[in-house]
Amino acid sequence: MDLTPYIQNQEQRENEDRLLTVTVTGKVALAMKGRFFLRCFCDSFQDTGCIGCAVTDEDSCIKYLEKEPFELLICTDRLEKGNGFELTRKAREQQPSLKVVVLALGDAIPVEYANASWLEAVVAEADIIEDRKPLEAAVLAVLGHHFYRSASLRSGHLPYLSCPRLTPREYEVLDLLAQGMTDREIAEALTVSEQTSRTYTKRLLKILGVNNRVQAVLKGMRCGMVQI
Repeated sequence: MDLTPYIQNQEQRENEDRLLTVTVTGKVALAMKGRFFLRCFCDSFQDTGCIGCAVTDEDSCIKYLEKEPFELLICTDRLEKGNGFELTRKAREQQPSLKVVVLALGDAIPVEYANASWLEAVVAEADIIEDRKPLEAAVLAVLGHHFYRSASLRSGHLPYLSCPRLTPREYEVLDLLAQGMTDREIAEALTVSEQTSRTYTKRLLKILGVNNRVQAVLKGMRCGMVQI
C-alpha cells in the first residue's frame, strides 16, 4: 500500500490521537504495517507536506529513499512485505545521515540486530499502551544524535497487561478502529449516527483503560483481540 500520492492533497484533521509534537525540518518517511498505523502517523504531523513517503512495505520505502534525501524514517518492525529492521539497515547504508525510529510490535529486538550500530532507536509496543512519550522521546533522541531504547527493552520486562472482556459490539468497533476508520466511517459501517460512533469509541477506550485509539488498537493486538 502506498498512500504517498494522497498525502499532499489530504485535508489536515484535528487529531486527538497525535503521537508526536516534534518539529521535523526535513523530509519524513513512514513505513508501517497496515492502513491504521499509516493514517495515525500521517495525522501526527502538523504539516503533512514533510511526509515524502507513506508505505506499508520495505521495497517501496527504499525506492523513495533512492529519489531524494530524508531526515527521518519511522517504521514498524513488521511490514506487509519485508522487515523493519532490515529496512533500517538498508536505509542507513543508502543515507548514512538518516535518523530512524523503529516501533517494535513484537516488543523485542532480534538478537542479530541487538548491537547494530545503525539501529539508533527502538520503542516497544508495550511501552506506548500506557504512555505515548517513549515514541516522542525516541524521535527527539535520534534528532539529537543519541541512541534510545524504551523502558521494557532496557529492563527486559514487559509491563503487566490486563485484558478485559468485550461485548460483540465493542469487538466490532475495535476491529473498525484497527482498519484505520474515522468516527464518520465507523458510523457508516455500523449504520449509526456519528455521535453514536464517538460514544462507542469513548466507551471502548474506557473499558480498555487507555487514552486514545492508538493505545486501544495496540492493547487489542497484545491481548489477541484484533489483528492488523
